[in-house]
Amino acid sequence: MQPCYWAIAKIPGLSTKEQELLSQNGIKTTRDLLLNSQTPQARNLLANKLQLHIKHINKWIALADLARIPSVGYQYCGLLLHSGIASTMQLSQTPLHRIHPTIKRLYVATMQRQDLTPSVSQVKKWIEEARLLMMNRELISINR
Repeated sequence: MQPCYWAIAKIPGLSTKEQELLSQNGIKTTRDLLLNSQTPQARNLLANKLQLHIKHINKWIALADLARIPSVGYQYCGLLLHSGIASTMQLSQTPLHRIHPTIKRLYVATMQRQDLTPSVSQVKKWIEEARLLMMNRELISINR
């Protein structure tokens, strides 16, 4: 399975100004963001270049990471982050019975509609795809 990457503008909550700052620094896609922030030093450097607090950079990285999961994409990465899932690795290790009720509560609280909540099978697919991405990442590391 291949990860999905998106235009930086698709990251939820990014202002136009923040999008422009990232673009001016060569970050036009979520892939660019992930590649330019692989270490704590790289993240600090990016925060300093953009003159933003590191918490903003870390949040965008978490969203970009979760958006890599094909069935999550940019549509649900914010929902997962606000449900306490901050990475593909964390999602891959989270049991379905723990995450779905949390997502459901959050979705109902914010959207005021239970019928729009992602289904159990949809969340299960997110977890399965996260596991596949993590396995593929391990294979890539081993093959280097």
